[in-house]
Amino acid sequence: MSAIILDGSMVHYEALGRGRPIIFLHGWVGSWRYWINAMQVASTSFRAYAIDLFGFGDTVRDSNNYSIEKQALLLDRFLNEMGIGKVALVGHDLGALVAFEYLKKHYESVDRMMAINVPLQYDLLALRMRTAPATELAEWLTGRQADAMTALSDASKTDPVAVSTSMGSLQADSIFPHVRNFGVPCLFVYGANDPAFTAVPSPESNGLPMHMHQINFEGSGHFPMLDNVSQFNRLLIDFLALDSGLSPSELQMKEEWKRRVR
Repeated sequence: MSAIILDGSMVHYEALGRGRPIIFLHGWVGSWRYWINAMQVASTSFRAYAIDLFGFGDTVRDSNNYSIEKQALLLDRFLNEMGIGKVALVGHDLGALVAFEYLKKHYESVDRMMAINVPLQYDLLALRMRTAPATELAEWLTGRQADAMTALSDASKTDPVAVSTSMGSLQADSIFPHVRNFGVPCLFVYGANDPAFTAVPSPESNGLPMHMHQINFEGSGHFPMLDNVSQFNRLLIDFLALDSGLSPSELQMKEEWKRRVR
């Protein structure tokens, strides 16, 4: 286990590989652990990091640092302490919100971003997501599939206050309008069968600008990286392989990929 002390607080992380840096940020259910497969794939060309946010996994519990803004400050301090410059970010639900919050203040430091099953509006979250404990959500969102439950084994370590506080931050402030015009390439990925949402957002409803693009995984739920491992990892590598500055909409031009995601 690797850890770093940031402002007196212990933050757990794991790292694999060498090359340009990529940061994986987990969501409300689980920890860094469900990124292991994606990290292994990315580590062939990248230095892959996965962080446990405050109140999750093996990072310290500190209710003063549970807002989305404070979690983004954790990311900023981690990058500074590790001497990481321009970075690719991959975030899942809460992790994507944290990445967007970081983008608001440090867009020049982000090369590209993948936002997976991110709720851009609080009212899109199913009531159960807002009220149930993380262990119950892990069972519900995965259908108790053995491999997925193993990947989410740290759900029991989640501080419920970390979930409620960050969801309160989402309810109080809409992050997306502040970041959509920075020009940072962003790929939205949604599981078409995600029970966490009352409705999966559509590209049309979001009105995505040219540097942003959305891909939906048919037959996938809240954890595309666990439900469709090979497809997700191929999409991740294709996205990371795009030349800097190119829109992720270029991915839709690959007929091979279009066949894979249907």
